[in-house]
Amino acid sequence: MAAKGAFLHHISRETADLNRLAKFYQEILGFERIESPYFAEMEVIWLRVPNTALSMHLIERNPQSKLPESPWTSTAPIADPRNLPRGHHLCFGVSNYDSLLQTLKANFFYS
Repeated sequence: MAAKGAFLHHISRETADLNRLAKFYQEILGFERIESPYFAEMEVIWLRVPNTALSMHLIERNPQSKLPESPWTSTAPIADPRNLPRGHHLCFGVSNYDSLLQTLKANFFYS
């Protein structure tokens, strides 16, 4: 029997700079910071997507990891985004695309 009432509960992102990534989601997409549990082995920040029950769990990157955090931080062939698996992405829809694009260009690394 299939699960009943299944829904997407949370998405996780690993990052070397928790506060920078949290600031991006809070200031640009309006995510709300929520209570996060304590994990001795890593830092986490939990955010909630506005007007939903969906949350994003930002997780401190394991410093032992040899994988690049993004295509732009790699020195290997994966540095070209075309070499990433097609499923490697996260997408949010917004109702003010044009003005958000200008905000990204003015305040972040968007090109």
